[in-house]
Amino acid sequence: MLETYWDPVWLTLKLATTTTVLLLLIGTPIAWWLARTQHWLRQPIAAVVALPLVLPPTVLGFYLLLVMGPEGWVGQMTQSLGIGLLPFTFEGLVVASVIYSLPFTVQPLQNAFEAVGEGFMEVASTLRAAPWDRFLFVAVPLARNGFLTAAVLTFAHTIGEFGVILMIGGNIPGETKVLSVAIYDHVESLEYTEAHWLSAGMVVFSFVVLVTLYALNGKARSGAIR
Repeated sequence: MLETYWDPVWLTLKLATTTTVLLLLIGTPIAWWLARTQHWLRQPIAAVVALPLVLPPTVLGFYLLLVMGPEGWVGQMTQSLGIGLLPFTFEGLVVASVIYSLPFTVQPLQNAFEAVGEGFMEVASTLRAAPWDRFLFVAVPLARNGFLTAAVLTFAHTIGEFGVILMIGGNIPGETKVLSVAIYDHVESLEYTEAHWLSAGMVVFSFVVLVTLYALNGKARSGAIR
């Protein structure tokens, strides 16, 4: 019983960790491009990145379900590759979480890269630093608080996902039954004690996340003043 009780917790942590790592890899070049470019596609792409912030999760989950289903182009591609269908699998949850949490990674990183400014990059350029070196050894260290904020926000947001997760993953124990779905399941079954403990844990976690973010932002402001 104890193992079953903790299964959604470990699965949620696994999902949040996987999503955060993938989004830092995917979101960093997107954020860098948005922060540096003047291309006319900048605003439309920024709008697409921010779309999960305003779309109801069930709407996003519904269209992802269609696209990754047997009749969708992603579903047909994964079947042709021998991977099978993604809905109602952990891999499907990862794809949905990456899309749904994308703005929580890209926007803090974009703000951090924009704050770096052109001066530091121009100095590095005069020292004959290659574009990759300027990015890796100048922009990234100066934007470290943005990376920390993006990682914390993405991890926390993935922990609390419900609508998209339920649409794509359903409620399969040990496979797609994450913490938010487990709480919903306990409430539906009138198991309020179990729901209370899981919900209280999420309240404490959310509080710690906010304190961490405020501390990071406070240190960043103090460093800027100095």
